[in-house]
Amino acid sequence: MSHEKVETNVGWLAILIAVVISFGGLAEIVPLMYQAEAVKPLPGVKPYPPLELAGRDVYVREGCYNCHSQMVRTLRFETERFGHYSLAGESVYDRPFQWGSKRTGPDLARIGGRYSDDWHRVHLLNPRDVVPASNMPAYPWLEKAMVDPAVVARRMKALQALGDPYSDEDIEGAAAAVAGKSEMDALIAYLQGLGRNAPKG
Repeated sequence: MSHEKVETNVGWLAILIAVVISFGGLAEIVPLMYQAEAVKPLPGVKPYPPLELAGRDVYVREGCYNCHSQMVRTLRFETERFGHYSLAGESVYDRPFQWGSKRTGPDLARIGGRYSDDWHRVHLLNPRDVVPASNMPAYPWLEKAMVDPAVVARRMKALQALGDPYSDEDIEGAAAAVAGKSEMDALIAYLQGLGRNAPKG
């Protein structure tokens, strides 16, 4: 088929464009599908313990990802400020992942252990008590809302079905691990775990 015929026949032009786009799409997507299966957790990265899992759910529910990313990019000014750039093996057990792109507040990928539990508690109750210029909202209701042990156990069971390596004993022990804990306790546990197994340097 000549070039002129293709240009003057809209039907053929549309079909050939669709074929080219399909091949291009396959060339981009198929390798990613195989790569996704090959991503392994970094050494020390395990599924979230029950209290951290509950805290992660609070983090997602409250929309913290709208202002805080959890992905240190490979740019020098970012690695100097936040630490080693993020790797896929850190986020293997994140469903959904919390990389984000907006930074109204700082990136939290390496926040674990940087501040004490008490600092986080004060910050969540009233951010301006520790960061006077903060525009972050306060979350005082988290201190009174209690974690539901049954929900955490069901969530772990669902993640186990998706392939996370929770044992039946882990799931059975979830209720005891979160009993009597507030959503504030859970969120602080989650924040303190962020970046714990990140590469150094």
